[in-house]
Amino acid sequence: MLSNLPQHPALEFLAIYGMVYVVTAVLYFAVGTVISRINARHPGNRIQQRSGDHRRNQETRQSLRSLLATSFCLAFGLFAQRQGWTITPWAFEFWPSVFMLIVSVILYDAWFYFVHRLQHSRLLFRWHALHHKSLAPTVWTNYHDSIPDALGQQGYFAVAPFFLPIPPEVLIAHRIIDHFNGMLGHCGFEYLAGRAACWPSPLVCTTFHDQHHSGFRYNYANHFSIWDRIFGTLHPDYDRKVVAIGAPRVTEDI
Repeated sequence: MLSNLPQHPALEFLAIYGMVYVVTAVLYFAVGTVISRINARHPGNRIQQRSGDHRRNQETRQSLRSLLATSFCLAFGLFAQRQGWTITPWAFEFWPSVFMLIVSVILYDAWFYFVHRLQHSRLLFRWHALHHKSLAPTVWTNYHDSIPDALGQQGYFAVAPFFLPIPPEVLIAHRIIDHFNGMLGHCGFEYLAGRAACWPSPLVCTTFHDQHHSGFRYNYANHFSIWDRIFGTLHPDYDRKVVAIGAPRVTEDI
């Protein structure tokens, strides 16, 4: 994807930036449409009684703006690697790349947790408040952020190549995983609840982030519940609710 780019640095960055933006926007609408259709066929899986569907047009318009910041972060990380400003990335080989992807996801979860908690402080919440207008999030809420808010959460992808020898292919794969995780986390319907999404498993399900939107002061992390458990910010009803919900089966109707 990054071959045959313009030789001039400014044009090269703009080309990378444009490609990242277009691909992310296409994935936003494609994944959002698929998940929305699945949700429509399984109304019983809705987490909250209230619906945020009436906010779709507003959220998609703002998402297209905030993607300018989100895409900038990944584009800058890839561009910095190509310019030789970062740690020399490992050659792309399967098992080392799998290891690096796991490391990157774990580090990003820590980044997300602490940045997210700062965004809930009095100093920074003015920029994060836009995202929390959605008390009942939908799949379209994922990128409903202000520009400063998106830069804070997605800034990891701009700086990770400076402290990790992460291959560009792995950095892109991580960003794609984050995209799908965010869309599922905001979709408002639960399909993954069960023992695998509560202690002693570190993984979370859609209910985890949905409780953050409805409760504000809980569940700040992204992929894992570890940081919230350590710092006492896990929703007190999370584990019980996840076990009670179980894992709804959707395969019979698809």
